[in-house]
Amino acid sequence: MSKPKWNFINSGVKPGSYNMALDECIIKWQSEGDFAPTLRFYEWERPTVTVGYFQKSAEINFEAVKKNDADFVRRQTGGRSVFHDDELTYSVIVPENYPNMPETVTEAYRVISMGILKGFEHLNLPAAFSIPKSEVEKNELKKPGSAVCFDAPSWYEVVVNDKKIAGSAQTRQKGSILQHGSIPLNIDADLLYDLFVFSSEEVKEKMKKRFLKRATWINAESEKPFQMEDLYIAFEKGFEEGLEVELVPYELTKEQEEEVLQLAAEKYSSDSWNLRK
Repeated sequence: MSKPKWNFINSGVKPGSYNMALDECIIKWQSEGDFAPTLRFYEWERPTVTVGYFQKSAEINFEAVKKNDADFVRRQTGGRSVFHDDELTYSVIVPENYPNMPETVTEAYRVISMGILKGFEHLNLPAAFSIPKSEVEKNELKKPGSAVCFDAPSWYEVVVNDKKIAGSAQTRQKGSILQHGSIPLNIDADLLYDLFVFSSEEVKEKMKKRFLKRATWINAESEKPFQMEDLYIAFEKGFEEGLEVELVPYELTKEQEEEVLQLAAEKYSSDSWNLRK
């Protein structure tokens, strides 16, 4: 029996505004007609902080963003800030009525994130889903101590050796589910914590230490260093297996590319969107 065919888009290295715009455009194209469920892989032109849709931009140290030649963009999805640098980032855009796709956000996370779990298997890393076990842990998720998303794992995010190693966010628009997330090859914790505002240097160092106890990245857990191309291979296989689909390479048409670039310029490069909170 043949597997469902999904689009596979490898966007390569792009600015943050482009990365956010393409996700939004794919949702629009799916709502307008015959655009298949899509998996997209991409990287970041510069170190980039993305903030959640509802998050306050005042938590970002814009002087440090400029000093470090970093970038800043607001996501469509909720959640806390994410620092994107030396990582593989993925997006899954799939209709809400896709066969066997759960209606609840939490269970949809579980289904889509199977692709991430399988990808880590191909890297021979002992990954597992994070599932809060106690009421204390569940309450911790509701009142995070940091603006930084990798501070602690949420439901069905992926952990290795009890440390969060992949974080995701999800939204539903125009009949589609968008889930995107970070799979870090390496993390520069010093740069990460320079880009956020803290009440004091002491608090900043305390939060950084807590982060390093709770979060990790691929090359911190692997016996041999991986390269980015290893992640592309492992997670493409992982998503095919985890979602039980066949990935078919897809190239944007000239018209689609122009639409993405226009949205990136008009919305995701604008202060009216990025600084709206």
